[in-house]
Amino acid sequence: MERPGPSDGSDVSGPDPQLAVTMGFTGFGKKARTFDLEAMFEQTRRTAVERSRKTLEAREREEEMNREKELRRQNEDLEPTSSGSNVARACSKSSSRDTSSSESDESSDSSDDELIGPPLPLKMVEEPVNPMEEGVLGPLPPPLAEDVEEEDDDDGDSEEEENPVRKIPDSHEITLKHGTKTVSALGLDPSGARLVTGGYDYDVKFWDFAGMDASFKAFRSLQPCECHQIKSLQYSNTGDMILVVSGSSQAKVIDRDGFEVMECIKGDQYIVDMANTKGHTAMLHTGSWHPKIKGEFMTCSNDATVRTWEVENPKKQKSVFKPRTMQGKKVIPTTCTYSRDGNLIAAACQNGSIQIWDRNLTVHPKFHYKQAHDPGTDTSCVTFSYDGTVLASRGGDDTLKLWDIRQFNKPLFSASGLPTMFPMTDCCFSPDDKLIVTGTSVQRGCGSGKLVFFERRTFQRVYEIDITDASVVRCLWHPKLNQIMVGTGNGLAKVYYDPSKSQRGAKLCVVKTQRKAKQAETLTQDYIITPHALPMFREPRQRSTRKQLEKDRLDPLKSHKPEPPVAGPGRGGRVGTHGGTLSSYIVKNIALDKTDDSNPREAILRHAKAAEDNPYWVSPAYSKHQEFQGCFEGSKEEMKEQPRTA
Repeated sequence: MERPGPSDGSDVSGPDPQLAVTMGFTGFGKKARTFDLEAMFEQTRRTAVERSRKTLEAREREEEMNREKELRRQNEDLEPTSSGSNVARACSKSSSRDTSSSESDESSDSSDDELIGPPLPLKMVEEPVNPMEEGVLGPLPPPLAEDVEEEDDDDGDSEEEENPVRKIPDSHEITLKHGTKTVSALGLDPSGARLVTGGYDYDVKFWDFAGMDASFKAFRSLQPCECHQIKSLQYSNTGDMILVVSGSSQAKVIDRDGFEVMECIKGDQYIVDMANTKGHTAMLHTGSWHPKIKGEFMTCSNDATVRTWEVENPKKQKSVFKPRTMQGKKVIPTTCTYSRDGNLIAAACQNGSIQIWDRNLTVHPKFHYKQAHDPGTDTSCVTFSYDGTVLASRGGDDTLKLWDIRQFNKPLFSASGLPTMFPMTDCCFSPDDKLIVTGTSVQRGCGSGKLVFFERRTFQRVYEIDITDASVVRCLWHPKLNQIMVGTGNGLAKVYYDPSKSQRGAKLCVVKTQRKAKQAETLTQDYIITPHALPMFREPRQRSTRKQLEKDRLDPLKSHKPEPPVAGPGRGGRVGTHGGTLSSYIVKNIALDKTDDSNPREAILRHAKAAEDNPYWVSPAYSKHQEFQGCFEGSKEEMKEQPRTA
């Protein structure tokens, strides 16, 4: 039995109204509502199925209407005779359909021709029909041209997806003349607007695709590292700075216009432990920007270290990685790179090993494969794929190898017969990660350098491009432009593109006509004009020297009286000629010129009489020598006479 409500007469329901009033809500004590989740899911599923069915029906109705319109347009384009036969055929079909409509209710085995509805769908039109069976006179209507084109396009797209060679943009090319020596470095900014090239001639040249015409001339050339060969150039991930690595021990960072931003400090070469010095102490090999962190980059050097730097702190490196052999000895890294996410640092060494560190742990490498390439050959490039799971290495042993960093115990694939003669021959992945590209080297006059493409899945040599009659050193495939940049051994930088597959880049400058040089206007008569000889340009001459002398008199410098020499020990900060110091005494008494102006013959003959009276130094020595020489001459004469007597 429920207790009576409160005395104030408020309508409160529940088993305990007083407690409900105290708690502040009226539903206290009621049973909670339960939900059947299975029923709710079933209702949601039915609703989704119903909506999908309605959408499919609407789409089918729309396609049916489009097909009817296409058939009507096709029928209107046919010849009059064929149109008449088609009308007769349609009338006969309609009559047969009318007669068979009543029979369709009784029999369920009626054919498709006896159905009542819209005209035949597109599939029935495209399929070959036997006119004798249908009883139709006249030619059959052809298939729609638009549908055929769409099918061809779909087939082409599927073929391109299956065959990555079709995506290589090599139908057109432009040639940029860097110089006469090897182009050893290439860099392209992330937007693809500017290209920078560096070579063995110490020059770094800037190329602007948007501002360049068909003459293909660089808008700036400079030598940031003076007399050191350029080994690596790379734009930062923001595109506002360029990392310049040369043959010196100090890397530089310049901005987009070539002005220096920072220069790394040089280390102390007399310190044994390279981790205790602030910078590199030997020649650099290469460098790379961090793909995620702005202002961080990495370099490797002949001092057997890999160092990371920050642009804001050029006076000391951020961290030091020291590659080691399995026995713990030093080994020189020849190339280094970051992974795509920036968490790993990979370096290839002169002993043929590839070592990979965690970026935050500098002590021991995370992966170490000791015989990736032949020992003693410089591995020229290591690069990660865009998905970050595969590493490609270009060895100095004329091989290209592919590695899976998840199972870093043996290479996935290996390709040989790729000669290289440069320590910076590199390789790269295509933007879709399906191809790997590298270049080959040749001796001068012994063929042409090639750009070779390998399929990543099977590592087959699927395509190659003959570049020029020199080695191919650098290659770069930009993902945004879909254009391939190549640096060669004869001072050329080539850009390969396809007008239909590539974007911007070289396409911007090839359409611009070459600017004609403005020729000076020819003069009718050969006059020699010297503007400064005309009276209006002449400087006024002084008619007399008196005014000039008066001006010089007022000038404190020109009218200054020369100071006389200082006599005595000196005063006013000036040193006297003969002071009282020890040095002045020595100069005065010892370093004087004591030349003897007497006759040298008389000076020698003065001692002649003393030498005759006391022959101690010279005469005894000569007397013994003369006696020995006399005996020797006598023995020689005796030896000459002996054969005569015989």
